[in-house]
Amino acid sequence: MGTIGFAPHISLALLWVLTALAFVFTLYGFYARARGVWARALAFLALILALANPLLIREHREPLRDMAVIVVDHSQSMAINNRQAEADKAAAALKARLQKEPNLDVKTVTVITNPAGDDNGTQAFAALNAALGDVAPSRVAGAFLITDGEVHDVPAKASHGPVHAIIVGKRGENDRKLTVVDAVRYTIVGQQAEIVVRVDDLGGGQAGTAMVKIRIDGADVGAQDVVLGRNTPIPVDIGHEGESVVELEASPGPSELTLQNNRAVVAINGVRDRLRVLLVSGEPHAGERVWRSLLKGDPSVDLVHFTILRPPEKLDLTPLNQLALIVFPTRELFQEKLSGFDLVIFDRYGEHGILPLGYYQNIASYVNDGGALLVSAGPEFAGLGSIYRTPLSAVLPAQPTGEVVTKSFKPTLTEQGFAHPVTRALAGANSDKTPPSWGRWFRMIGAQRITGQTVMSGPGDKPLLVLDRVGKGRVAELLSDQGWLWARGYDGGGPQTELLRRLAHWLMKEPELEEEKLAAAIVGGTLTVTRRTMDAGTPAVTVTTPSGKSVPLPVTKADPGLWRGSMKAEELGLYRVSDGKLSAVAAAGPLNPKEVADMRATEALLAPVVEQSGGGIAWLADGMPDIRRVARGRHMAGDGWMGVADNKASRVTSVEQNPLLPAWAALLLLLGTLMLAWRQEGR
Repeated sequence: MGTIGFAPHISLALLWVLTALAFVFTLYGFYARARGVWARALAFLALILALANPLLIREHREPLRDMAVIVVDHSQSMAINNRQAEADKAAAALKARLQKEPNLDVKTVTVITNPAGDDNGTQAFAALNAALGDVAPSRVAGAFLITDGEVHDVPAKASHGPVHAIIVGKRGENDRKLTVVDAVRYTIVGQQAEIVVRVDDLGGGQAGTAMVKIRIDGADVGAQDVVLGRNTPIPVDIGHEGESVVELEASPGPSELTLQNNRAVVAINGVRDRLRVLLVSGEPHAGERVWRSLLKGDPSVDLVHFTILRPPEKLDLTPLNQLALIVFPTRELFQEKLSGFDLVIFDRYGEHGILPLGYYQNIASYVNDGGALLVSAGPEFAGLGSIYRTPLSAVLPAQPTGEVVTKSFKPTLTEQGFAHPVTRALAGANSDKTPPSWGRWFRMIGAQRITGQTVMSGPGDKPLLVLDRVGKGRVAELLSDQGWLWARGYDGGGPQTELLRRLAHWLMKEPELEEEKLAAAIVGGTLTVTRRTMDAGTPAVTVTTPSGKSVPLPVTKADPGLWRGSMKAEELGLYRVSDGKLSAVAAAGPLNPKEVADMRATEALLAPVVEQSGGGIAWLADGMPDIRRVARGRHMAGDGWMGVADNKASRVTSVEQNPLLPAWAALLLLLGTLMLAWRQEGR
């Protein structure tokens, strides 16, 4: 069998014009009752057929194999209750059955969770469309989704059909879920942030309460009972600047599929409203203006600065408008309002009976209770008027020897200084082979370290900068008043601003400057664990994955005081890291991913698109459905069976064209009709 086509010898437009003229002349002949008009009509027809050049076209076709796709869900929700193993077993059985069908190819694709990707959940239809991207729609025999039904890219209409779903899991599963309804992203350090949560028993009742445990940066901070099914505010204290990772974990419900969605994470950034600094200067010197300019130039600092030159017991009758100096408010600053300061700095201050000794004791108590003290010492620290001779000595880590070193030297990082975050990698610092490139200083106060860590040293390896933790607070002693030379750029200058900034933030307990810290971060699907320590070594850390599996992770030394280890993060959710002393958390993907929001097996999400495509849904718990080959256009699913379309698609391999009216036949036909017309007209 073939089809008839035309290959006109003239343009198609001209052929239609000739046809129209022939039709008009023929109609007119019949109207005028002209002799032999029917013979002329035959002649016109013969001419038009000859010009149209009719062809007999025969196509030689090759049958095309149909394509069926099996999409196997290996997302994170399939990792519970042996779902993944059941899905793989069902996929193998289905593939073996489909391969028995003639003229049918089978392709299997797997959907996995990408911890480094966006929060897209299970992308089963994206995988299906990618598998059929190079397959003509006429060849698609059907698609089978083997999944728990938690698919997050279900389209309104399937591009390829029929789409069948085989649900792995059990009907009517129950699970408890914790949801963060609302949470602030920023709050003032020292204030409470409010997180609104909701705990639901999915598939079960909503009566009763659940206990929600709260952790901040891996440390337990308490728990709160919440009513099931209700939005409940939970206040949390934000105690430091920067990001605080708040973990919320609901107690297990009466029937649990998994505990992964009992947890949620919120990242809250602590912002300091204003940093209140008390700067107490003694004898005026060249570096005093540098201190003041540095602190006043920071818009986040509220600076209270006093230079004490007048003893409190000095009373006179000089009129106020003639006084150059005012009475120093010692009681208000060192007794009533001392706890309101974030940092107290003594800059070249000597004890000359101006402050009562009880006030020094107040400062020592302020440090023990969590305050921060920075002492920038000059020659007065080595003399009889040293503040070390007051109750403040109880919190100072270095004791003056009475010596004042007056010689040119360059501050040098110690072995501990290379490891401590306050001084590590300072611009221009010395290394094992090269001296520092920063400028020289010319005076240093001799001292003996009693406690703490010496991070910078001067001539003779004498301590220059000593840091110490005292009680809940921190103390730093800078045993020189020559830092202003760096600020002025003398001899090339140095990183004074950066050093003082780090000092202040360390004293203020900024997490990024903790010398003992465990941190974890996930970038590009890789979990990197960083351990900072001043010790000579550190043990391996233990990583707890979102599914609860514990994995040991060795760490290796990367830099002085810095150890690192890494591993692949293959699950979405929260990873916990601990070395027995410190802990840290990191989230793979979004903090609260779609993938673990609801892990119950369901057919509800897939039902609309399956019905629209003509497919069917079966639960694996009821057994594997039968597979039938069905002609395209008929029902593709029924009770206990699923259909695979028999498209009978083919492709043209060659085309054969034979003229129905060869040139000689056309000439004979045309001459014959003309002679017939001439004869009819001659009668």
